[in-house]
Amino acid sequence: MTPADLFVAELVRRGEWVSETDLKAAIAAQRDGADEFGEAPLLAEVLTQRGVISAERLCLLQAEELSLPVRPLKGVRIPGVVLKAMSRDQVTRYQVMPTGLNGEVLEVAVADPLNLGLVDELAHLLGCSVEAGVATRSEILGSIERHYGSDTHEVVKAENSAEAPGDSSVALDGDDEPIVREVYEIIASAIRQRASDIHLEPLERSFRVRYRVDGRLMAVNSPPKRMQLALISRVKIMADLSIAEKRLPQDGRIQLKIEGRAYDFRVSTVATAHGESVVLRILDQEGIKPGLTEMGLAEDDEKTLKRLICLADGMVLVTGPTGSGKTTTLYSCLNDINRPDRKIITVEDPVEYQLSGVNQVPVRADVGLSFAAALRAMLRQAPNIVMVGEIRDRETAEIAINASLTGHLVFSTLHTNDAPGAVTRLTDLGVKSFLVASSLRAVIAQRLVRRVCPSCRLTRNATAREVTFLARSGLEVINGELVEGAGCAECAQTGYRGRVAIFEFFVVDSEIERMIHAGVGLSLLRNHAQEHGMRSLRDDGLRKVVAGITTLEEVIAATTGDSLTVR
Repeated sequence: MTPADLFVAELVRRGEWVSETDLKAAIAAQRDGADEFGEAPLLAEVLTQRGVISAERLCLLQAEELSLPVRPLKGVRIPGVVLKAMSRDQVTRYQVMPTGLNGEVLEVAVADPLNLGLVDELAHLLGCSVEAGVATRSEILGSIERHYGSDTHEVVKAENSAEAPGDSSVALDGDDEPIVREVYEIIASAIRQRASDIHLEPLERSFRVRYRVDGRLMAVNSPPKRMQLALISRVKIMADLSIAEKRLPQDGRIQLKIEGRAYDFRVSTVATAHGESVVLRILDQEGIKPGLTEMGLAEDDEKTLKRLICLADGMVLVTGPTGSGKTTTLYSCLNDINRPDRKIITVEDPVEYQLSGVNQVPVRADVGLSFAAALRAMLRQAPNIVMVGEIRDRETAEIAINASLTGHLVFSTLHTNDAPGAVTRLTDLGVKSFLVASSLRAVIAQRLVRRVCPSCRLTRNATAREVTFLARSGLEVINGELVEGAGCAECAQTGYRGRVAIFEFFVVDSEIERMIHAGVGLSLLRNHAQEHGMRSLRDDGLRKVVAGITTLEEVIAATTGDSLTVR
């Protein structure tokens, strides 16, 4: 039982409003009424539905116990100025009714007074103070329908129908249906906030929606739990997934135009203890125009990269964790060398963005088209340049390396913590060291750090500790000042807007080639590279701190996994 259920049980037991027999029977009925995900109705609803206690009496008991006013709504006409404080979608979503406006304070009626986060969420949403009173749920729904129109009845009907176990088809077709509008608004809102991902997460007593903006997850106003099944089913239908399959993971794709702009969405579902969790990865088909000049490279690094991508053969790898921008870097390289006299083929899982003039092959594991199988077929197409989305196993690694040794320039990605670590990773996969030494031309490690918001950026005096910290990397704080964001509406009070990459270039020279062939350790490879000019990820990030692009805290967090400040 939830805290709300325990509260109601104690309340009716203490005043002897309900017999112990009836209470136990209601608790048993509540347990039996749980849906397929274990979600049970509230005890208060079970008691009133069974006629054990009237909704009005229970409403009064709760109000007295919590020292809240009762806000009767039957036959009450709410002034228009009060109704304008909340939209029809808002009152329906939160199951509340505005009843009065006292200066800057909005008075509302709620059916669940123990939902302590509701008032705070409404205050944040509406930008004013909110005071709650108690009314029955039927009174609230009736008042909403009277004051906001009959469309509200359709929304409530859809919400209630979505609670029925096994019913996942309600309100899922037609542009005017409420579930369709709700899904569209969740997606459109994410795009307006520059989100890269939308997370729809079923929790025990709530349904949470979160957006990933500039690499950080942020919670947003979420629909009620009762709409969970219908909303997830709607997304699955849009992605051409089976709504009947709720146990196994599924992957799909959605193509939409939002506010006149084309977007692709990669959809992933996985079953959790409280329902299916859904993640939508947002891909802006019109917004990506990759190029080396937009990557944020230092001048010397840009020259190095331009030299590498013009080689006739060999392998260039980009490393980093998931979400560090590796694919975008590869697309930027391909875009820069895409010429009519060159044939470029890629194999990707999946193809994220369409590149004009490039032959892009999606991996299809269901029909046996793996990275290795696709790569073998691609080499028979006589390409000049090949991109493999990711080297995951020995077979793919060996085919890619053999391609680079037979006159092809090969680009790919690996998951390693730094650039020299790619050598160790390839040998761990089973590739012989002499093949790695002969084929590898360079490894680029990268991370993404948040940019300081241009709308609220300000300068401050650097602390003595910061000056010393930067000096250890041979950097001097210009005028003794560093840049940070104060927080504004443009950046959602974070002080950051957008992201920039930091890089580490590990270029294979003749000495490193000899060291790889000899099987020397990672530390010796790194030491040699740094002695010959390789900047670490942190060093490149610190240069961007001094340039006023990002902050010291961002660079430290991205390069050590530790948000420890040096102030």
